[in-house]
Amino acid sequence: MACVYAVEAYGPDAEALPRAVEDALDEVDRIDRLMSHYKPESPLSRVNREAARHPVTVEPELFDFIADAMRYNRDSDGAFDITVGPLMKAWGFFRGDGRMPSAEDLAAARRHVGAKHVILNDTAKSIGFDDSGVELDLGGIAKGYAVDRVVSLLRARSISAALISAGGSTIYALGSPPGRNGWDVMIQDPVNPQKTARTVRLKDRAFSVAGSSEKSFESGGARYSHIMNPRTGRPVQGILSVAVLASSGTAGDALDDALFVLGPAHSGEYLKRLPGIDVSFFLPDASRGWTVIDRRGGR
Repeated sequence: MACVYAVEAYGPDAEALPRAVEDALDEVDRIDRLMSHYKPESPLSRVNREAARHPVTVEPELFDFIADAMRYNRDSDGAFDITVGPLMKAWGFFRGDGRMPSAEDLAAARRHVGAKHVILNDTAKSIGFDDSGVELDLGGIAKGYAVDRVVSLLRARSISAALISAGGSTIYALGSPPGRNGWDVMIQDPVNPQKTARTVRLKDRAFSVAGSSEKSFESGGARYSHIMNPRTGRPVQGILSVAVLASSGTAGDALDDALFVLGPAHSGEYLKRLPGIDVSFFLPDASRGWTVIDRRGGR
């Protein structure tokens, strides 16, 4: 999943603790083998190769996860979309640092983006595409799911406290470390990565952040990031980063992208349907580099 996972854990059995953490990281590897579209042998890659020719039956875990991702697409009115793979390739962000696409390449990519192209059969647990060129990219949500799977595994091993991080972009705080009432997690300054914008204290909650600086390039005096607006076919501009506090890593991972696309001006109705969600929009500011708008879900 193109990032380093880290687990800091506390538990009552000093001998069993290292094994539990090793098993947790093995679980991350399993999810990567299942859901990576970079690995040609993964079940997801098989779907991308074959689903336009015939429905592809997959194991229930992968099917249910893709169905859940499609729910985020519906609920966000298309702001979150796992069919953006053709756009990522057109803009050079698949195995690259980005490039300006030609008008023809962009138009071709846009024709293959959208939930309408994906056909899910819950009875058969199969996935089909209505046209060749459609593909699924779970990069915007799979890291959070892997974090949640690690949390479930550690809880089953009676681990009382742990901080699970997927490259710092999705984090779950299980319990709290000894002698403290939570885990302190730093939000990176969206302009200067050597600085901290904020520190949040987490306990039994997830933190996820989407940032425009992770992958981007400049062209014609403008900066283009890897976070796509599926409805326009272009990278989102005018937002530096979006940080989300949620009940799970999966939710945080999906929502930071969806809210990045929607922005503070167009996210109000969606946030009303998301109780328990806290979001911070970091926006460019000429005087200090950035400013922040905080919103809470359910309002």
